[in-house]
Amino acid sequence: MKKVNAIGQICPMPVIMTKKALREVLTGEVEVLVDNETAKENVEKMVKEMGHTYVDSKEDNNFKIIITKLEEKKKEETGEENIVVVLASDQMGDGDKELGDVLIKGFIYSLTEMENLPKTIVMYNKGVMLSTINENTVEDLQKLETMGVEILSCGTCVNYYHIQDKLKVGSLTNMYTIVERQMKATKILKV
Repeated sequence: MKKVNAIGQICPMPVIMTKKALREVLTGEVEVLVDNETAKENVEKMVKEMGHTYVDSKEDNNFKIIITKLEEKKKEETGEENIVVVLASDQMGDGDKELGDVLIKGFIYSLTEMENLPKTIVMYNKGVMLSTINENTVEDLQKLETMGVEILSCGTCVNYYHIQDKLKVGSLTNMYTIVERQMKATKILKV
């Protein structure tokens, strides 16, 4: 059994360390130790996306995740465009705040009307306000999510702004996943 000790590591290191360990084994088990709930959830989300299974347990103040790596299936190319929208601010543009608020609301609403939807919307820095406390954008983001768009907000950013209990749409993620989504994109729209 391959072991990963990610205790004391900050985002995105537990995910990166786990992914590296999973690459090093063909099939079998990988044990991962982390010291916080967010790291546990990020590792588990990645494991699910990779198609593997896991069992977790809590020991003292740490979490142990036993991952069973299954034989990986080759993914078929669909030819679909993988558009990722990046929202790094709670407004659009650098000018007047009031105008920026109107523009970002209009931009997100316009996405709901597009024939070709983005695959993922990623929010980081003040962009996380759009999925949490900005009532003007949450409804449209929720609509996009029901239409199949993945909505991701940076967990570190949400914690930084002390709004971790205010997430109203999508899920929290880590920097590794944010980079991964952008690297796999066929097109990135940064607002």
